[in-house]
Amino acid sequence: MTVSRKLLNYKIPKPVLYGSSIAATIGFVCLIKEWAGGARYRKHVPLNGKVVIITGANTGIGKETALELAKREAKVYLACRDMKRCEAAREKIVLESKNKYVYCRKCDLASLSSIREFVNRFNKEEKQLDILINNAGVMSTPKDSKTKDGFEMQLGVNHLGHFLLTNLLLDKLKVPACSRIVNLSSVAHERGVINKSDLNSDKEYDAKAAYAQSKLANILFTKELSNRLKDTNIVVNAVHPGLVDTELFRNMSFYKSWLATILIKPFLWPFIKSSSQGAQTVIYTAIDPSLSNTSGKYYKDYQETKVSDAANDDKTAKWLWTVSEKWTRLA
Repeated sequence: MTVSRKLLNYKIPKPVLYGSSIAATIGFVCLIKEWAGGARYRKHVPLNGKVVIITGANTGIGKETALELAKREAKVYLACRDMKRCEAAREKIVLESKNKYVYCRKCDLASLSSIREFVNRFNKEEKQLDILINNAGVMSTPKDSKTKDGFEMQLGVNHLGHFLLTNLLLDKLKVPACSRIVNLSSVAHERGVINKSDLNSDKEYDAKAAYAQSKLANILFTKELSNRLKDTNIVVNAVHPGLVDTELFRNMSFYKSWLATILIKPFLWPFIKSSSQGAQTVIYTAIDPSLSNTSGKYYKDYQETKVSDAANDDKTAKWLWTVSEKWTRLA
């Protein structure tokens, strides 16, 4: 029998065949996930001497963003509520980035006094702020969940906390020749409505509606702040990071259920971005030189994207600003 005929008659052992099939399937699924997650931001923009604050930077998108900016030699402040987890994140970021200028600072976005204490300390430590990334967020919080100042949790953390933090840091942001603010929003803003008669959801609470309202508030804040800063060195933009597997879903009972874990998550996994993938457009809007003079925009996958009609309502943006000033005691 010839060698060629022997090869044709050769039967691959079943364990080898099954193993190869599984490996090929896994590889294919990983390729789909990498493709669905979008391109990586690989431009090396040196950040030597730049000072950065990132809220909610102990996990998820915030942590990955902090790591990438630390690799570019920025001085990074991780503004977090949980100091134990913040220190653990800092240790990993320093180790991987080889940048020792990464610091943990207590900042609870659900407490106006905590925000003010954070800013007071930062003002004593730094002369300027180059980049502020308002990343921290909550979603689907329980009905009776309130901030320490009595605000509905999603509105309080996602919008009001960052509204106060940003305004208190504006003087530091005006020091550099060019500085940036990045507000994380979401495609959920398209379902959002600013409920002027019950902004704090005191009369009726719907977790999804409250979340969508808070994400719409992020964009209205971005646009109104951009208008107010048009004659300054500060640019401000909003970002939708995509559907990302982060701790933002921690309050959703279905997401944590055995049904979702076993039957749904494995099929969705290739199409859900990792935290690192979700951070890419955030990094782009924070440091890319092409956006030095671009402000008041909304980005998704590196592209400027249209917002809902409600997000273009200047009157509502001004109304929300006035209410936010009063509620955070800025006015």
